[in-house]
Amino acid sequence: MTVGLVDGEPFTYYDSNIRKEVPRQDWVTKAVGPDYWGKNTQTYIGIEPVFKNNIEVAKQRFNQTGGIHTVQWMYGCDWDDETGATGAFHLYGYDGSDFIALDFRTMTYVAPVVQAIPTKQKWDSDRAELENIKSYFTQQCIEWLKKYVSYGKSTLERTVRPEVSLLQKDPSSPVTCHATGFFPKGIVVTWQKDGEDMYSDVEVGETLPNGDGTFQITSKLTVKPEDWKMNSYSCVVQHKSLQDDIAVLLEEKNIRTNQGGISWGIIIIIGYVAAALALIAVVVGVVL
Repeated sequence: MTVGLVDGEPFTYYDSNIRKEVPRQDWVTKAVGPDYWGKNTQTYIGIEPVFKNNIEVAKQRFNQTGGIHTVQWMYGCDWDDETGATGAFHLYGYDGSDFIALDFRTMTYVAPVVQAIPTKQKWDSDRAELENIKSYFTQQCIEWLKKYVSYGKSTLERTVRPEVSLLQKDPSSPVTCHATGFFPKGIVVTWQKDGEDMYSDVEVGETLPNGDGTFQITSKLTVKPEDWKMNSYSCVVQHKSLQDDIAVLLEEKNIRTNQGGISWGIIIIIGYVAAALALIAVVVGVVL
């Protein structure tokens, strides 16, 4: 399967079941020509046996005979529209670990495992292909990225403010600050005691997708009830969509607990499972 991303937002998708590339955003259909989907579909159909062969080669290198294995190819470029700076990445993974990557400063491959050394030697010697790769990433990839950004600007540059809640299973459990429904992905969630940022007894989770194009994040504070009732604790959220930070004071009236026999923890776990399934699907073989 392949997934195309711009600023972390999926805009194209292909897998070997549907056997065709399809848009994931409305704006991309306006950014590309009608032959775009057919050409890419044929490219990905042609890549399928290459990936299968790569898995067989990797199995031999790692002395594996059976089991389920994955080969990942991830490549892309980035562009800073303020400074004009550009960059690129081009790397392969096997079974979820780094296998080989191209160093664009030296235009040579880096092999973090001994099993990748034969591949490094082979690819480093193909100077013509390296020049093609360099040309693609410094020119064509940047041109396409700029085009995608111009067409997808209303989606990529939108802002959606987070909803912030304090959650707790029972009085002895950590208090969780849950921010959800926000876009873009970047966000800062901190706990403060008497107006000062806290760095201990705090556990910040990963930023996870909600499935509707927005994101969620949690930050847990381990604190005794008698402590937060005697002092001023608050969860502070900073996000691009906000003119002023959101600060939720840790007090009983602001804490949501189990209701109707359904724990808020179960609801968040469902979100985590959905996110995990999405990530697992992407890991199978990503092409940016």
